[in-house]
Amino acid sequence: MIKTEHLTKRYESLTAVDDVSFEVGPGEVLGFLGPNGAGKTTTMRMLAGFVTPTSGKASICGHDIETDPLGAKASLGYLPEGAPTYGEMTVRRFLEFIADLRHLDGDRRKTRLNHVIDRLQLGKVLEQSIETLSKGFRRRVGLAQAIVHDPPVLILDEPTDGLDPNQKHEVRTLINDMARDKIIVISTHILEEVDAVCSRAIIIARGQIVADDTPAKLAGRSRYHNAVSLQLEQLDQLTAARTAVAALPSVAEVEMSERDGRLTALPRAGATILPAVSELAVRQGFKLKELHLESGRLDEVFRTITN
Repeated sequence: MIKTEHLTKRYESLTAVDDVSFEVGPGEVLGFLGPNGAGKTTTMRMLAGFVTPTSGKASICGHDIETDPLGAKASLGYLPEGAPTYGEMTVRRFLEFIADLRHLDGDRRKTRLNHVIDRLQLGKVLEQSIETLSKGFRRRVGLAQAIVHDPPVLILDEPTDGLDPNQKHEVRTLINDMARDKIIVISTHILEEVDAVCSRAIIIARGQIVADDTPAKLAGRSRYHNAVSLQLEQLDQLTAARTAVAALPSVAEVEMSERDGRLTALPRAGATILPAVSELAVRQGFKLKELHLESGRLDEVFRTITN
C-alpha cells in the first residue's frame, strides 16, 4: 500500500504540506483534489521521492521513501506534472531508454513495450522526436513511461491534461482497467475525472486534508443532494411553477433559470421531495421537457470545503 504519516514540507516561511496522513490499498483509485497551491503536487513529489519531506514519513509497498528509495521507486510508476521528457529523442528511443532504466529485457521487455505502444496509440509517432509532438501525444508518452514496467503503484499528476475528449476517454478506460490490481493516486482539478475513475477522493486545502470519502458521499454533502430539476416547455408557466413548488413544505428553496426554462427545487434537510414535486407538476398541468433527481454537485462541495 501507500502510507503517509504526518507528512510535512516547509519552504522557509511557507508550509506547502502540513501533517498529511493517509493510506491507499490495492484496488483503490484515489483522487487527490485541491485548488492551485493547495499542496497536491508537492505531496505527489514527496511520494515519488523527488522532494524530501521536512518531517513525517511515507512508504510505497513497504519501502520507506527516504531509507529505501530504490525499493520505493522500483514499485512505482510516476507521471509528473507537465510530463517532462527528452525532447530530442524519438518516442521509440525514449521508451527503450526507460525500459533500460527499469531493467526490462528479453521477452518481457518486448511484451511491455508493445503493450504501452498499442494501448496508448503511439505507433504512428514512434519515429518522431518528442519535441515535435502535440501536447496530447507528449502526455501519452509520459503515461507510457509510467506504466512500461507494470508497477503495482501509479502516481499520476494531471494524467489527462491537454488531451481531447476522445483521448481522455481512452486514458480513463486504461486507468479503470489497471485499477483491478494496482494502487492508483491521481492528482487532478477536473472533477468529472473523479466521478469517472476514482473510488475515493481526498480534498486538500492550504496543505491539509479537509475531506476524505467516496465521490458519492462527498456529493451527498451538497445542498443539491436529492434536489429536483424541472425544465418546462412553456416559459410563461415558469413563474407560476416556481411559486407553486416553493410552497411545498419539504422544499427549502427554488432556483430559476429563465434562459432554459429550468427550476431546481432544493429540499429541506433530510427531506425527499421528488414524489411531491412530480405530483404537483401533474396536478398543475405543467408541460415538462425534463424532470430528474440530482445526486449532488461535487463542484459545489469542493468550493464550500476549500473556501
